[in-house]
Amino acid sequence: MRRPLIAGNWKMNNNCAQSVELVSQLMTMVSDTSEVDIVVAPPFTALTSVASVLKGSSIGLAAQNIFWEEAGAFTGEIAPAMLTDVGCTHVIIGHSERRQYFKETDETVNRRLKAALKTSLIPIVCIGEALAEREDEKTLSVIERQVTEGLGGVTPDEMERIIIAYEPVWAIGTGKTATPQQAQEVHHFIRELIEKIYSERIAEQVRILYGGSVKPENSNSLMEQRDIDGALVGGASLKADSFAGIINFKK
Repeated sequence: MRRPLIAGNWKMNNNCAQSVELVSQLMTMVSDTSEVDIVVAPPFTALTSVASVLKGSSIGLAAQNIFWEEAGAFTGEIAPAMLTDVGCTHVIIGHSERRQYFKETDETVNRRLKAALKTSLIPIVCIGEALAEREDEKTLSVIERQVTEGLGGVTPDEMERIIIAYEPVWAIGTGKTATPQQAQEVHHFIRELIEKIYSERIAEQVRILYGGSVKPENSNSLMEQRDIDGALVGGASLKADSFAGIINFKK
């Protein structure tokens, strides 16, 4: 049985004080939660402050991006060791906003992923189709390309550490959400792809999250699906009560 994971991506929101307040409230609200893994992804500037609050807790700390070089003349980038140094346990790679606004490609996703895998970081690799691609019935071909190219060269042992997040781009920040059936169809397809590339055992243990306007009101129906193992939450993770409501879903 795969253990559910709920991750909150705060994106470019919250200064240090606001981040500390949010995570402190969250910790109080989920103190009795033991059956779900929880991860928060503050902006880079708040990682150290949030790590201090989380020390000794079971909540993981994620960075929102990573660079593929260990050090050097790469102004504005963040090296893997810098993330582990401040206490990160996870890292988000290939979010659709990185792909859309900052020219992220499957190739650069792969390079970032391999850099993360050289450290103790657990990668959360994001994939998903745009609205035009879904309307043109290209969803599964887009997903297949992103999975095969994004995971290119990843060994079976490494694959066991990776978390996949399916995020239909048309549902991120739009208020639109894929129906549970639409999400399940793609999640099942991803799991079949992983089985084809690796093995049935690895496919059955890899966690696949859903992301795209997840709220307390729709989280239960999404989490009820067999191949949905949790959520990568955006806007609803910026308020402790709504994020806690998603974390405390009933499956």
